[in-house]
Amino acid sequence: MSAKVNSKYVENYAKEFSKKVCEGYFPTKKYMTGQDIITLTPSVQVNFFIIKTLFEAWQLELEKLKSNPFFDYRDKTVHEALREFMNVLSRTIKIERTHFEPLLEQSVQDSILLAVDPLEFYKNEFGKLKGHEINQYLKENKKYIKWHTNLITNLIDKAGLSYTHEAYQEALSNNFLIQKEKLESFKILLNSMGQVVFLDFDQIAEVDFIKSKSEKKVEAIPALKEADASYFDSLEEIKDSEFEIREDSGLKEEFEESLLQEEEQVLENIPTEKLFKTIRPDQGIDPSKVWARFENEQYSIMKGSIKELSESIGLNQRFMFTKDLFDGNPDLLKHALKSIDECESFVEAIHLLNERYVGELGWNKDSDVVDEFLQLIFRKFDVRG
Repeated sequence: MSAKVNSKYVENYAKEFSKKVCEGYFPTKKYMTGQDIITLTPSVQVNFFIIKTLFEAWQLELEKLKSNPFFDYRDKTVHEALREFMNVLSRTIKIERTHFEPLLEQSVQDSILLAVDPLEFYKNEFGKLKGHEINQYLKENKKYIKWHTNLITNLIDKAGLSYTHEAYQEALSNNFLIQKEKLESFKILLNSMGQVVFLDFDQIAEVDFIKSKSEKKVEAIPALKEADASYFDSLEEIKDSEFEIREDSGLKEEFEESLLQEEEQVLENIPTEKLFKTIRPDQGIDPSKVWARFENEQYSIMKGSIKELSESIGLNQRFMFTKDLFDGNPDLLKHALKSIDECESFVEAIHLLNERYVGELGWNKDSDVVDEFLQLIFRKFDVRG
């Protein structure tokens, strides 16, 4: 399936859609806040593209700062100060309607283009970048893209793929040829947007089953084997820890910390059987070893730097922890953070994890995502206990 977007119709629709959403929001509120963006429209993709735009704006500001030749932004002290600054800033996102409405319009247009013509969407995205930047772009932005994700999964860190626009475009086109019959219909994807403003599918796009030049026979790029799929699926995890001192990526997750809507009345919704499961000591996380390791690494200076975990985890981390550690259930994560905040020591918190979650949810205690979660808990406590 391929289709060409009716740009004029989409542009007009995006304006009407954005106007209606804003008219429903701003009469009672002067500013759009980060928390409200997550559930602003029925379309998850539209909401996440808004966040993507805000994230990109922060990246641009950071690059401007780093271009100043008089300061070393790789210095650990500067890095920590910037992180704290972004923590504060991200919790006070306020966007007036005059600035927000155009941003929403663009997110609607991008969402429609992604749904209808993903090849054109990525062509536009890649066009903003240098060839060697595309792989990093895919790694950083994959979390914002909710539709047709299989088209790019195996392009991330792909061995043998030269870092050029042509190479990525060709690989993407081949993926499309292999998967096009299985891609979700754009009508299904865009149906949620029709709840706000009627979307005329006959106007939005003209289906065109294009025979690509590369569609001679796609035997050159076979479908992924199970092993290959597992390898590339593992790259879905957000590996840039907020604790790594990096020139480019160390601050990025912090920007989005305040963008997650708080779930209310969590405890009542968690099944009792999900809360507890005792495991053998050798299967659990050893708090003494973990504490000693973090003490010997660069994280020792961060002890006690977090007051409440429930208020100190960025949006990207919440997605990752919910997906990889808490069975896709945000209520379980919420309850875990609340319980850890009530612990008196690091050891008590780790025992709580072992008792309630490690065995029950099948955690791999040696995985990167578990390690990142433990780093946050380490920062919560001054003492091991």
